[in-house]
Amino acid sequence: MITVTTNNSAKNTAKNSAEAGGDVRLCGISKTYGSFTAVRPLDLTVPQGSFFALLGASGCGKTTTLRMIAGLEEPSSGTVFLGDQDVTNLPPYRRPVNTVFQSYALFPHLDIFENVAFGLRRRGIKSVKKQVGEMLDLVQLGEQARKKPHQLSGGQQQRVAVARALINTPKVLLLDEPLGALDLKLRRQMQLELKRIQTEVGITFIHVTHDQEEAMTMADTVAVMNGGRVEQLGAPADLYENPQTTFVANFLGTSNLIEAEVDARSGDEIVLRAGGGKLVLPEARCSAPTTTGGKVLVGVRPEKISLTHADEAGEIPAGRNRITGTIADSSFIGVSTQYVIDSPVCPEFEVYAQNIDRDPRLVPGAEVVLHWNPAHTFGLDAAQDIDAGIETVEEEGAAA
Repeated sequence: MITVTTNNSAKNTAKNSAEAGGDVRLCGISKTYGSFTAVRPLDLTVPQGSFFALLGASGCGKTTTLRMIAGLEEPSSGTVFLGDQDVTNLPPYRRPVNTVFQSYALFPHLDIFENVAFGLRRRGIKSVKKQVGEMLDLVQLGEQARKKPHQLSGGQQQRVAVARALINTPKVLLLDEPLGALDLKLRRQMQLELKRIQTEVGITFIHVTHDQEEAMTMADTVAVMNGGRVEQLGAPADLYENPQTTFVANFLGTSNLIEAEVDARSGDEIVLRAGGGKLVLPEARCSAPTTTGGKVLVGVRPEKISLTHADEAGEIPAGRNRITGTIADSSFIGVSTQYVIDSPVCPEFEVYAQNIDRDPRLVPGAEVVLHWNPAHTFGLDAAQDIDAGIETVEEEGAAA
């Protein structure tokens, strides 16, 4: 990404708009279509000036939620506030929000300058050169002003769509899968670009995506949605490190979940029995009931685990959680090798090991010990579906 100094006037105009707006608040918002409930009643607050993501698989209700904020869908119940203003019954054009869609919807017959100027001209503003120039500089397209949309790359077109939306100084910018049409490399580049733009202008961005990496990279706060409700809300690192449900644990990356039973307590730790062995879980990282004899799902991320050949098991430091197993499969993917371990506690235990000093003995069929710091262990309610969130994420549908 090329970093440039943007014009302060465009930046200040956008920031002044944000400061006047307050946050976005949804109070008891829901949406039903006949007998189908797309969004269950939810309360949600989006902090002013934040980059907020609604993340979930197809059909989870995230796009419907966004459309209710935009005024493109009428809530079945509840209230939409922008700052202190109740906008629930206002039409889209009277709400201080703009939306960027996956298709960008640029006017093919207009050049980039006129595409960005469109909103200003529609409002009767005649002198637009300065504002449009500043906005094109913000999105690093000042030299492309007289080109037509078809002459730009997908990423450049996406930035034009953002500039056209921001020039109207909305209090909130809504982004509906804006990177979905881009290839992987360009999508990653644009994730950084969008985050840079949001940081510079200070306007609240609400971003809908089914891509976990996209949400984690860009957002300050992520709301993971599932079945029309918010499953968990928090900062990306907190959601990843401290999932509260099996859906979040499985949907955000990969988790190894082990069925275990509470054996005893030791200070601030819970001792669990699993597969004939014992595991230690910090009580603060357990969201499940921990009565003796109760069931708990013990979770650990694949990259937190070390893999040691069974011949060197005696060299593993004391105090670490450990289980034994046999390597069933391995895949070399450059920066790391991904192992699948057949273990008494979990038939397909996954381990991601960085390729620093590869042990040539770690091949399918080898007996190994998996071990990790107990502090990296989390506990979930065993009454949940252990496979929730593992389903293949399909392309977002219109009803999502």
